[in-house]
Amino acid sequence: MLLRAVGLCVLLAGLAGCATTTPVPIAEESRLRGDTIALLGEVHDNADAQRLRLDMLRRAIAAGWRPAIAMEQFDTSRQADIARARREAPRDAQHVIDLAAPARSGWDWSLYKPVIALALEHDLPLWAANLASADTSKIVRSGYASVFEPDRLAALGLGLPMAPDWQAAQEREIDAGHCGLLPAAMWPAMARAQFARDAVMADLLHEHAAQGIVLIAGNGHARRDLGVPRWLPAADRPRVLAIGFLEPDTPPALAGAFDAIVRVAAASRDDPCAALATRKKD
Repeated sequence: MLLRAVGLCVLLAGLAGCATTTPVPIAEESRLRGDTIALLGEVHDNADAQRLRLDMLRRAIAAGWRPAIAMEQFDTSRQADIARARREAPRDAQHVIDLAAPARSGWDWSLYKPVIALALEHDLPLWAANLASADTSKIVRSGYASVFEPDRLAALGLGLPMAPDWQAAQEREIDAGHCGLLPAAMWPAMARAQFARDAVMADLLHEHAAQGIVLIAGNGHARRDLGVPRWLPAADRPRVLAIGFLEPDTPPALAGAFDAIVRVAAASRDDPCAALATRKKD
């Protein structure tokens, strides 16, 4: 109830502070400059958290930072559509969405349109960062070779056996994310798909981060211990800034996976586990 009353709590290095009106910038925002590789997480349907993240990015840009923006919400296969949209209507964020959004994507584009508009306003590079859902499904069913050629597989780092602790931790996240309803036999295949998505995002960040880059993605991708940062080359990792935007019921251990976290009130939503259980029965 306290979080709902005050609106925002920022927890950083074990200290907590709450803002009742305009959020106070967190200390780590000073790193949003130069060649920083910033991973700004999200709970996908939490509009308040996304507004706070947008404000953070706006402050950095107002201070002179001009990073590239990479977005989980766009599939890498739609990069040409983003480029076409920008040629046809350079300041029209909706045109980018109309041309480049995946069909039946499930994203609430009203939450992401302001980020796109900010990139267009300042003429920032805008990169599609995600592996297409169709490719993800292939990887779940048939493995990495169903999507990636051998050279690409090696370049992404997916051709080597996973560290057992990393594999086990990712499988636990898969289980938790499916409310304990997914058969254990499916965990390795689902984890494989998550590894592929993180590796593809990391590869894009590495390629386009010379002047700094921001990844807009779910908290699971932004976390240092399991997500995209772990797939980056060792030389890139000191440049990483991972910020999680977390709701109150997030497991406390997850906070340690980020350089800083912003706590926000939980979004109003139906119980996703109840919905998943109903679909499973059907």
